Amino acid sequence: MQRIAIGARPDFEEKAREAGFTFHHMHGEPYWEEETVYAFDLAEVEEVIEDPATELHGMCREAVDHVLRSDALMERLAIPSALRRFVIESWERDEPELYGRMDLAHNGEGPAKLLEYNADTPTALYESAAFQWQWLEDMLAAGRLPVGTDQFNGLHEALVARLAEIFAPDTDLHFACFPDNPEDYATTEYMAWAAREAGLGAHFVPIPEIGLTDAAQFADGEGRVIGAMFKLYPWEDMLRDDFAEALPGAQCRFLEPPWKAVLSNKGILPVLWQLFEGHPNLLPAWFEDEADTPAARAALAGGHVRKPLFSREGASVDIVSPDGGERSPDRSYDAHPAILQAYHPLPVMDGMHPVIGAWIVGRACVGMGLREDRGRITRDLSRFKPHFIRA
Repeated sequence: MQRIAIGARPDFEEKAREAGFTFHHMHGEPYWEEETVYAFDLAEVEEVIEDPATELHGMCREAVDHVLRSDALMERLAIPSALRRFVIESWERDEPELYGRMDLAHNGEGPAKLLEYNADTPTALYESAAFQWQWLEDMLAAGRLPVGTDQFNGLHEALVARLAEIFAPDTDLHFACFPDNPEDYATTEYMAWAAREAGLGAHFVPIPEIGLTDAAQFADGEGRVIGAMFKLYPWEDMLRDDFAEALPGAQCRFLEPPWKAVLSNKGILPVLWQLFEGHPNLLPAWFEDEADTPAARAALAGGHVRKPLFSREGASVDIVSPDGGERSPDRSYDAHPAILQAYHPLPVMDGMHPVIGAWIVGRACVGMGLREDRGRITRDLSRFKPHFIRA
């Protein structure tokens, strides 16, 4: 794994506009940045990222089953008691998962370490699946990368195939998000594009326009009943929303399914460590109020990361380490219960800290995207970086 200065395409902003990639700059900073990129060897990708991420997802499914058999663990993961049966039944019915993104720390040596798993509402999808692939094709066409250079990126094809596997042809799906968030909208729009390619119907609905019919089913702003919905709205919020009590009887198939409320929760990290202690791709982790044991103190002595159960984009995350650590300035999730995870430093390359996003579709890892940040906590100002596999 190397960070290589390669130079940006002279027309990349024009291509971004043509593709509808409206958020390549955010908050006055570049979000997509291709002056430097990341290079990998094929064996490194297959053996350090692809295969371990696929194995980790299988372990995560075992952890979900373990949690849903324990009311105490569901309480630990803050699954609302009134909707636990709803979550359990979605697992018992084997409602299919669509996608997720594992964030991995990898420095080019040794096993990659699982930092967390956004298994419910991961973004960075469009740029990983589509715009990064266009970058590779453009670089090959311009002769700026050798013939035979590749990219770990079967994400689009896998999403199309998975959607076609989950739903019968011509099934109508609704795609819901808050449209004033450009990144969320682009992710939702991209997923609808994949659905249409899979032979499905796709209707966009802003989340605030969703209502209930007299029969207690969800409907869009035009009164169409929503029988299946991809929603970029996390389960921890849906289970607590005003319409939460209507969820069990709504006769709606959700992507992601309700059991992902367990897997997208950072409480799954100490559960994984409990079940698979010592696994080379896991970091030691405990619920915060259970970390005062000899084993926990020893594992966390070199530093730890405090993470709220529901934190996103690094909010309320704190690194505590002998060198002073780092504290996220966004404290939005301070009130939530937290876990402690052993600190595993991200690599430092030209002053930047890269994290690998390993994309899971169905039950297999099918691609990756990288983000980097000047700080050790990957936040909303991180930059997306394309990658390639050496010829």
